[in-house]
Amino acid sequence: MAHFSCVGATAEELRETIGEIRDAGIENVLALRGDPPAGETEWKPTPGGLKYSTELIELLSSEYDFAIGAACFPEVHPEAPDLSHDLRFLRDKVNRGASFLITQLFFDNRLYYGFVRAARQAGIETPIIPGIIPVTNVAQIKRFTQMCGASIPQPLVEQLEHREDDPAAVVEFGVAYATAQCADLLANGAPGVHFYTLNKSPSTRAILSALRILRPWERAPRAGAAATAT
Repeated sequence: MAHFSCVGATAEELRETIGEIRDAGIENVLALRGDPPAGETEWKPTPGGLKYSTELIELLSSEYDFAIGAACFPEVHPEAPDLSHDLRFLRDKVNRGASFLITQLFFDNRLYYGFVRAARQAGIETPIIPGIIPVTNVAQIKRFTQMCGASIPQPLVEQLEHREDDPAAVVEFGVAYATAQCADLLANGAPGVHFYTLNKSPSTRAILSALRILRPWERAPRAGAAATAT
């Protein structure tokens, strides 16, 4: 799946890249606005480019034959004033052609379940795939969550800081925590899991190996159960 953003390109340049993606045989695209370029704190669209991810989704759905994904935020987008506003914008993404949604990373599954319930109540029926990141570096995950507006539960912070001077122990604990998260999500009907690997796949591979043994999805009582889990 191609992760595709509006950053640094005009609409015509975006079309050229989209054509290359299509010609390469890629069928799934995650359409993102993108973050400000390095060194900048405020998002500014490129002259002649697109301003919102909704515009990119509409371009993709109207001119190309892709399965289009969009981002959503269990803890509300950092630039949104509240959840209601965020869900209205998310519904617009779906109406313009997004056929599946992937959440921002989170460490408390209750955030995901609550967000799914709110989305369903807002009339959004599109599959919502939880985004999970296996912690591999304490300083890195603190920096990363500050940038994207995600929170780390205090008990998890304490366990990570307890192991901070032992990188191997951090990785091991990160795998165990993410495996438990994924098992709970899949057992409660989540439609899958999207991993944020940060270009480091060993932890994700270890989690997948454990999940293949546990097979938590076989315990899911029904499709969509994640919307009612607590």
